[in-house]
Amino acid sequence: MKLICIGRNYTEHIKELKNEKPADPVVFLKPDTAVLLKKQPFFIPDFSNDVHYEVEVLVKINRVGKHIDKKFAHKYYNEIGLGIDFTARDVQSALKAKGLPWEKAKSFDGAAVIGNWIPKNEIENLDALKFSLKRNDSVVQKGDTSLMLWKIDELIEYVSKYFTLKIGDIIFTGTPAGVGRVFPNDKLTGLIEQREMFSITVK
Repeated sequence: MKLICIGRNYTEHIKELKNEKPADPVVFLKPDTAVLLKKQPFFIPDFSNDVHYEVEVLVKINRVGKHIDKKFAHKYYNEIGLGIDFTARDVQSALKAKGLPWEKAKSFDGAAVIGNWIPKNEIENLDALKFSLKRNDSVVQKGDTSLMLWKIDELIEYVSKYFTLKIGDIIFTGTPAGVGRVFPNDKLTGLIEQREMFSITVK
């Protein structure tokens, strides 16, 4: 299983981090060791003083594919989920300043939360799916897939040019505005519409 992550897919998030709008999707990978185990807390790593939450809609690939045309992309997944791409922002900033890869900031152990899954046929419109993240009792991120620069099927087409997609691979489709720092004893709860998809604590 590989985790394929998309950066800069929501305009307001691009603005809040003062990044440039990309001409193509920004793609990076996380290893399977980045997955936070079920019912485990997220431990802030000792190498960062500024870890941020980034809530994202997830897509689970259900068949092997390469060079997938957008019009056939819907056949390659039947479940939608929600997760968090944890980012050591201070580490990432230092790496970006030197023109270096982001893996140390994005791919450390526990940096990927994968919540529950919803059958795709239970979702009325994938291109207008509302999701949110609560930090303790306050909503800190609100997203709507209608605001994606590249929709799910377009991402599958693009990513499959470079990587063979395999059964069980997961695509993190990008985060909306509102990312922020986590602190010990925070509780993070993710929702698609009004359905709770995950709830974790921070240590």
